[in-house]
Amino acid sequence: MTEFQLKYGCTPNQKPARLFMEDGSALPIEVLNGRPGFINFLDAFNGWQLVTELKRATGLPAAASFKHVSPTSGAVGLPMSERLKKAAFVDKVKGLDDSPLALAYARARGTDRMCSFGDWVSLSDVCDLTTAKLIKREVSDGVIAPGYTPEALALLKEKRQGGYNVVKIDPDYVPAPIERKQVFGITFEQGRNDFVIDERLFENLPTANKTLPESAVRDLIVALINLKYTQSNSVCYAVDGQAIGVGAGQQSRVHCTRLAGTKADTWQLRQCDKVLELPFLPDLPRAERDNAIDRYINKTEEDVCAEGNWQKYFRYRPDPLTEQEMRDYLDKITGVSLGSDAFFPFSDNIERAHLSGVSYIAQPGGSVRDDAVIECCDKYGIAMAFTGMRLFHH
Repeated sequence: MTEFQLKYGCTPNQKPARLFMEDGSALPIEVLNGRPGFINFLDAFNGWQLVTELKRATGLPAAASFKHVSPTSGAVGLPMSERLKKAAFVDKVKGLDDSPLALAYARARGTDRMCSFGDWVSLSDVCDLTTAKLIKREVSDGVIAPGYTPEALALLKEKRQGGYNVVKIDPDYVPAPIERKQVFGITFEQGRNDFVIDERLFENLPTANKTLPESAVRDLIVALINLKYTQSNSVCYAVDGQAIGVGAGQQSRVHCTRLAGTKADTWQLRQCDKVLELPFLPDLPRAERDNAIDRYINKTEEDVCAEGNWQKYFRYRPDPLTEQEMRDYLDKITGVSLGSDAFFPFSDNIERAHLSGVSYIAQPGGSVRDDAVIECCDKYGIAMAFTGMRLFHH
């Protein structure tokens, strides 16, 4: 296939639209089902790069949940605790522990379930039946992988009344070293960002704490690879092999840190007893549960515990999660890693990161206020590495 006709571009009025290779060669993809759109393919190709880099860096199968050209999370296939499984709604999934790829997807999809609603899935490995079962039950636009087992493909083809988008990509495809795009009829050209993210980035630690355990190195790598494919400005919190909070596309660095920190806090609080024990109505769909959990934790839009509201979600009225209870829970958390795609210009970023249990940071460095940022890290015993490399993505 040398060309793929798209229904339209980013919006329905943008026609015609197509995919093709400038040199006339065959596309490195095969559409096995459905008809993916312009934004679907943007998510697919960015997500594919993310998961292949995660696997290359960690040696573990990886998955990403993408939405509007930024990841909600990218994760690797590490075992999940029973508490995390319950928070991610996968505690009753049979065979989950036997599939590292399914574990990676359960982590990625379970991180920010509200933002993942209607996502694009990217998988580093051949999609197996367990992973396909997880994908089939979620609201999703499509999936890209290097292959599918016959059973997995048959199951995915049933999704969305047979219209679910399933794309196979050639794992050996290597893009040209120069990339181009047009804006306002003007062509931009640059070298591809083939910068390798690995443990060598963390050798320069200007902070008093210079200890980075292997788990922190892994999580900083996860954070930075997620940032490499996140719309800038961006900050990413990561722990236990997965991104737990991504703040994308913010003009202010501290706004990135706050946004991602709020998402990371919500992920942490989903695992507290009060949230895990919410008395949901037995037939309440998962998406409605996600919305209710978010409102219960973040006190937004609707007080789900109020009279007249709780009856829509719960068997009985739950006790609210108080600000003090949330603070007490979050104050016990440590060991979270934080990556930033550019330097921190002020120490307020560190103050906000500390509130979410950050113990390890990787950022390029190079601000005129580096000393103040280092001093703030030292105040909290945070180990921070200067990578010397920005990871802007647009």
